This record gives sequence, structure tokens and C-alpha cells, in this order.
Amino acid sequence: MSDTETERRAIAIERDLAHPPSRIWRALTQPHLMAEWLMQTDFQPVLGQTFSFRAEWGALTCQVTELEPERRLAYTWGDGVLDTVVTWTITPTPAGARLRMEQTGFRKDQPRYLMGATAGWPRMLDTLEQVLAKESGA
Repeated sequence: MSDTETERRAIAIERDLAHPPSRIWRALTQPHLMAEWLMQTDFQPVLGQTFSFRAEWGALTCQVTELEPERRLAYTWGDGVLDTVVTWTITPTPAGARLRMEQTGFRKDQPRYLMGATAGWPRMLDTLEQVLAKESGA
């Protein structure tokens, strides 16, 4: 196996949110809310469940690999070429919760995917914060 195949890269983003873990979990797992900040999906919070994300540019096929309600969610994220894992971790804080998103598994020869994720996830998390604020009536 070459270095290109074995060397993987990742991105991680953390946000402190003034919302309880239960509200953040809903936004990460309810398809109608996910569609507001991420993409259209048929996601179901069931370990091993296969689902898709759909957008104008195409679709991603995913599978739930970790599920710990209100704490941790992970799923594969791939399109036939890209083969990564997205992991969400929710940690309670006095003011609400810290949300960490990590996407791992970018191959060294996939710089455009990594650049796209690095640019895209902060915008999606900005929109997630707007959805959370709207859901809380703030």
C-alpha cells in the first residue's frame, strides 16, 4: 500500500452553543431540520442504518456507525470516490453545549475534497446555529 493510500487527513470544528444537548441532537438527527442546514436526507437515527444526503450536485451514500443519543453520532460520508467519516460530539457546558464536528479519511491525493469540506462545514455550522436559534424561539 502506498503512502497516498495510507496517509489520511481530517478537519475538525468546534462551536460553543447556547442550546441544550437535546436541541442540538434534534438538529443533527431530524430529517426536516437537517434539510434546513445540511441537505435533504432520509436519515434515521438507527445504528447501521444506510441513508443518503441529496443536493443539486448529486448525492452521498452514508451509514450510521456510532450512535449515543445527545452525545455522539458518526456516519460514513462518501460518493464512490470520497470515503470519509463525519463524527459529531456534543459535550454539555454550563451555557449549553460544545459541538465538535470532525471529518476524517481524506486521502492525500484528494486536496479538493479537503478544501471543499474546510470551506463548507463552517458555513453549514453557521446555518445550523440559525436553525437552533429559530427552534428555540430566540
